[in-house]
Amino acid sequence: MVIAARAAVIGGGPAGLMAAETLIAGGAAVDLYDAMPSVGRKFLLAGKGGLNITHAEPAEKFLLRYGGRRAQIAPLLAIFGADALRAWVYDLGIDTFVGTSQRVFPKEMKAAPLLRAWLHRLRAAGLHIHARHRWSGWTEDGALRFATPAGEQRVHADCTVLALGGGSWARLGSDGAWVPLLQARDVPVIPLLPSNCGFEIAWSTHLRERFAGQPIKAVAATLTDAQGITHRRQGEFVIADYGVEGSLIYALSAPLRDTITAQGSVTLQLDLAPDKDLARVTAEVAHPRGSRSLSSHLQGRLGIKGVKAALLREALTAEEMHNPQRLAATIKALPLQLTAARPLDEAISSAGGVPFETLDEQLMLKLLPGVFCAGEMLDWEAPTGGYLLTACFASGRAAGAGALDWCNKSTRVR
Repeated sequence: MVIAARAAVIGGGPAGLMAAETLIAGGAAVDLYDAMPSVGRKFLLAGKGGLNITHAEPAEKFLLRYGGRRAQIAPLLAIFGADALRAWVYDLGIDTFVGTSQRVFPKEMKAAPLLRAWLHRLRAAGLHIHARHRWSGWTEDGALRFATPAGEQRVHADCTVLALGGGSWARLGSDGAWVPLLQARDVPVIPLLPSNCGFEIAWSTHLRERFAGQPIKAVAATLTDAQGITHRRQGEFVIADYGVEGSLIYALSAPLRDTITAQGSVTLQLDLAPDKDLARVTAEVAHPRGSRSLSSHLQGRLGIKGVKAALLREALTAEEMHNPQRLAATIKALPLQLTAARPLDEAISSAGGVPFETLDEQLMLKLLPGVFCAGEMLDWEAPTGGYLLTACFASGRAAGAGALDWCNKSTRVR
C-alpha cells in the first residue's frame, strides 16, 4: 500500500499554516509545531486594529513594494497573489472589501474569525498541532528536536517546512532563535534588522511633551539614500516620544535604516503642503496679514496649524519664521534628522534572514535536502499595506508544494 508522507511544519503563523494546508491537500500527514501556547499570535495582534490582508493595486506596482527582492517574490505571487488570496479567504466563508486606500480587509475587519475558520478546516482535514514545542535543532541522525513541558521530544519526518518568523515581537514567538540553529548547519543567515519601524529624533522637550502621539497628515517625505537614490512618499505619520512612526515612515524604513547604517544619520525632508508648489506657498506666506498673528495667517492661508506649526518652530528661529522666502522653503522641505532605527523587537517586521540564494526554486535549502523555508524568516521585506501578509501566504504555499513534491519522491510503496 502507499504510505502517506509525514511532514513537519515548524511555526504556526500564516506561512506555516499555509504550508500545512498545501501538504494536507496533497495527501501528506502533517504535524505542526509551535513554541507558543497557541498558533497565529502575531497574526492576531497584527489584525487587532483591522486586518489588512492584501492590497488591490495592479500587480506591476504591487511587486515594486518588495524592493531588491521582487525578482524572487514575483514567482511566488504569480502562483498565489492578491486575487488568489482574496478567493482563498472567501472560500473560508469570509467576505473582503477594498478600502479607500486600496487596502483589502475582511468584512469583519478582525483576524480572529479568519483564523478560527482556518484552524477548524485544517483540524478537520487532519492537521495535528503541537503547542509549546520549541524547535532546538536536529539530532545526529537527522531527527527534529523539540523542547516541551514534558522534556525533549524527537521527531523524524520525510520533509520539514521552517516558518519561524523574523526577529520582531519576540513575546509572540517571532524571536529569531532559529538563526544559530541554521548557522550551526552552515546555512548563512543575513542579520535580522528592524523593518516597518520607528526612528529616533532629538525632539525638544516642548514638542515631545506637547505633541507626542499626534498624527501629521497630508504630508510628503523625501530622502536621498547612501547610493544617491531619491525616495518620496506621501501619507501620514505620528510624532512619538522618541521620534517618528506610522505608515509613511514605515514605507520608507528600508532606505532610512540603510542610510543611517552607512552614514550615521539621515535627513528626511517633509513637505507640509504637498498639494501646492513653492511659488504658491511663497505667495500665500507673503500675502499681507494685517493684524493677524503669524499662526493665524499660516492656518488661514495654508491650513498649517498644531503639530505642523510646531515643527516649523523647531526648525526655524523667530527671525526666520518672519522671512517669507525662508519660511516657504521650509514648509516645502522641512528637515528632520533621524539618528537611529528603533530596536528590532519593537518593529512590525524584520529584514534579513535566509538568503534566497541558499534555496532552490521550491524554497528548499540546498545544504539541507528536505528542509524548506517560508515566511518572514526569508531575506525580504515590504511595507505595511497587505504586502507582508501576501508574501507570507505565498511563500508558505510554495514551500508546502515543494515539500510535498519532495515527500512524494522520498516515500516508498510498501
